[in-house]
Amino acid sequence: MCVDFFMANFKNTQNHELKIQKWIKEGRGQGFGNNYKPWITIRDVSSEGRSHRVFGHKSQRTHHILSDLELSAFLLLEWHSTTIDIREQYPLDLEQTLKIAETIGIAHPRFGKHYQIMTSDFLVDTNNSTSPKFAIQVKYSNALNDPRTIEKIEIERQYWKQQNIPFYIFTEHQVPRIVSQNIQWLYSSINTIELSEQDTLDKLNFYAEIFSKNKSKKINELTRTIDQKYHFEIGQSLREIRDLLALRYFTFDLNISFKDLKTDHIQLGELNIWNEVLHAENQ
Repeated sequence: MCVDFFMANFKNTQNHELKIQKWIKEGRGQGFGNNYKPWITIRDVSSEGRSHRVFGHKSQRTHHILSDLELSAFLLLEWHSTTIDIREQYPLDLEQTLKIAETIGIAHPRFGKHYQIMTSDFLVDTNNSTSPKFAIQVKYSNALNDPRTIEKIEIERQYWKQQNIPFYIFTEHQVPRIVSQNIQWLYSSINTIELSEQDTLDKLNFYAEIFSKNKSKKINELTRTIDQKYHFEIGQSLREIRDLLALRYFTFDLNISFKDLKTDHIQLGELNIWNEVLHAENQ
């Protein structure tokens, strides 16, 4: 019985070594932008909640998101205008985490007899000169009651401190439900947008004029009127407004539910975006 247990444990450990070698050869945890490969994919682990494969418009690649909470964090990061790149399931250098664990007197995570390569859920690059890069660990708040979880987070925190990179813990309390719903509503639109510069300019002018003439009107109600008046397909004007919002030609406070959105809530987007469209129109 003891021999059987030893052999099974040896086989699992050997398989783990082979898996790590294979992942390194595949280039996992390396690269930037659309060349980056996450250390862990959704096929490698089971996770709390649902796993997701999500296309990233910043990176132009598919991201491997391991829980619903990670998805909320990813969408917030993806939506933020300063974000340049998001690298999920980013591996930490094993030699460094081992030294940190020894220094602070915390047992390093293991798999069998072998030390486990730790990961941060997201490493984010930005165009913000004061915070060009930061790391995030995503945890449901109840997981933070577990002493072992806190120990592993402390190793991770110390790791990024040594790199002079800010480190944050993201829980479900960091994302208001309305903000998350709004971003998912907007984000679902991006994959389907196919607008020429001329079409964009025409639609901007069309809806901006309608908004100015219909103060304090609920968008859901106004778009039904627009569809009827201009003989659009049912839902067409709402989809077009959502597209313009998703591309930030129009903006609104994400703390206001898209279901309650009124014309007064919608503002013109960043001036440089409009200028790009106008410049293209005048070529």
